[in-house]
Amino acid sequence: MRGKAPPPFPADTAAHAPGLEYRRIPGAVPGLARAAETGHNARREADAMMYFKLALTALFWGGTFIAGRVLARDTPPFTAAFLRFCFALAALAPILVRRRDLWPKGAGNFALAAMLGATGVFGYNALFFWGLKSVAAGRAALIVACNPVAITVFSALFFGERLRLAALAGVAVCLAGAAVVISRGDPQTLLTGAVGPGEAAIFGCVACWTSYTLIGKRAMESMSPLAAVTLACALGAAFLLLPALGEGMAGLMPGFSPRQWLALAYLGVCGTALGFIWYYQGIAAIGPARSGVFINLVPVSAVAMGGLMLGEKTDLSLVAGAALVLGGVWLTNRFRKRM
Repeated sequence: MRGKAPPPFPADTAAHAPGLEYRRIPGAVPGLARAAETGHNARREADAMMYFKLALTALFWGGTFIAGRVLARDTPPFTAAFLRFCFALAALAPILVRRRDLWPKGAGNFALAAMLGATGVFGYNALFFWGLKSVAAGRAALIVACNPVAITVFSALFFGERLRLAALAGVAVCLAGAAVVISRGDPQTLLTGAVGPGEAAIFGCVACWTSYTLIGKRAMESMSPLAAVTLACALGAAFLLLPALGEGMAGLMPGFSPRQWLALAYLGVCGTALGFIWYYQGIAAIGPARSGVFINLVPVSAVAMGGLMLGEKTDLSLVAGAALVLGGVWLTNRFRKRM
């Protein structure tokens, strides 16, 4: 999601100036030279820590497909989604309370946050958990990996962002990869309606997240990312409450296994709160371009963890589809031209 970067969090307030190097100058005061070198080393260490956090964020987000798959087996989708964002709010809300300067103002901001909650929280997560009942975690992650391409296409339609020919080729390559993944290597099944409802639900996640991102672009003009996401979580959870109660959530919760609670806590704290905070710290510290590169690790980590933790098989259609999807995403982002 593009927008203004939030003020840096306390752990990462060091300024980052690419190309600025501290050199020992002949005749310079030794104390000043040592101080400059110490400052340069401190920035390098801060950047290294930021790269580590971004890599962990990608692993966290890849792991959401594993935790979601575990939950989807025994937990109704609205119940799983509602409880996930209860955990997320428990982690995010105290941070926003301490940062009063980031609180949103005006009814328009709350309307935008409600739209964010309806698309990125309510719609995305209901479809996510429903789809993962029948779709393997790695395969679902590769379908969702089409998000950047869908966002690029609709940004061009709604915000006037121009696409070069190579970027359009990337869109086609990514869609071809998605077709291979969804159809399990037989694209003709897309024409005969043999694709299951689980795959359709996961593809619906792409539509929801694209809408969330485009609305978020407008929201970031007047809200900080922390405020927008926290409000979206709160309002989205409110939208999820009645459907979750309709699934019998109150009666189901006492019978949850420790594994279900652990998966919910992981999704809320690591997959939502920590992932968000660290990703936007990365944008503030090293910029959106270098931070965004780590997103490509999400489907790769999901496929790997799906094989290791859930015993999911990696067949040729998954490998071929992954290569096409990631190649298409790279082409699209590499040659995207902004107005």
